[in-house]
Amino acid sequence: MTVPDDLNWPRRRFLGVAAAAAGLSGLPASGSGAFPPVSGEPTPLPRPPFGRLRQIDAGLLNIGYIEAGPAAGRPVILLHGWPYDIHSFAEAAPLLAATDHRVIIPYLRGYGTTSFRSGEAVRNGQQAAFAADVVALMDALGIAQAVIAGFDWGARTANIVAALWPERCRAMVSVSGYLIGSQAANQAPLPPGAELSWWYQFYFATERGRRGYEANRDDFAKLIWRTASPKWNFDEAAFERSARALRNPDHVAIVVHNYRWRLGLAEGEARYAPVEQRLAAMPDITVPAVTLQGDADGAPHPEPAAYASKFRGRYVHRPVEGGIGHNLPQEAPRAFSDAVREAASYA
Repeated sequence: MTVPDDLNWPRRRFLGVAAAAAGLSGLPASGSGAFPPVSGEPTPLPRPPFGRLRQIDAGLLNIGYIEAGPAAGRPVILLHGWPYDIHSFAEAAPLLAATDHRVIIPYLRGYGTTSFRSGEAVRNGQQAAFAADVVALMDALGIAQAVIAGFDWGARTANIVAALWPERCRAMVSVSGYLIGSQAANQAPLPPGAELSWWYQFYFATERGRRGYEANRDDFAKLIWRTASPKWNFDEAAFERSARALRNPDHVAIVVHNYRWRLGLAEGEARYAPVEQRLAAMPDITVPAVTLQGDADGAPHPEPAAYASKFRGRYVHRPVEGGIGHNLPQEAPRAFSDAVREAASYA
């Protein structure tokens, strides 16, 4: 994708492409529906057992991330979802690092040690913002191209980078397939059973819901873990490792804005409007891709047949059996890491 002139992003020289999201920080923000800044610092976190936690300025953010594997290895970026964190990849990352991959696992905006560089920045959770963050991180780390893989919010983000910046995405792995959406598409009502599975989206649409999540985020996250992965017997220690990342001072604002934006109940920022216009057209993904789906995923997700036509490059879908739920990288790390290696081999 060539970045449109009306985004006014600075030129980057990776692969001779105009691009990326680091330059977004120079544009004026708009959108009164997005959440204003909050005060505070991310909660200090212990060193993860699978890599060194680092920090880097990238675009609008100072991003906390794990790096594992050889510095000269083939780059892989792994993206978590909500309400999870980098520990979803605690077992998959060493498997990839051991096979000559340079593994990068960032905390998304609103999680862990990732923070906004400006206290005046809007706490925006719209889909384009997360993709811009990933491209900015790649620029900051000097990564021209990477395999990008994720689940939940991370899968959607991987989809967007693959669709709009294919020159930056060597290959893609996406749990639950094609997840790009738009505010217009989200206006169409679903059957009652499907709407029920999105109960938290409607909860977050209310001020009561925002306050409820603020007061009970650990209990809320644990409920989502259990309903999204009904056969996963995670222990308290595993949950607490990830729950710490949800205590980021921007977390609640980012999550609530994400779901309100989807329903058109909150505005985005003008800087992302050209990207959202392209995403509203549901662009095809042309890079090599592997999609995964657990056989016990209790979270809302499309059927593989519904999105297969969106993948125009070399593509394969891999069902994962054995009671595997929504947090597939943590529940089936070998299957996930194998999918990343498979996708990389197609490029």
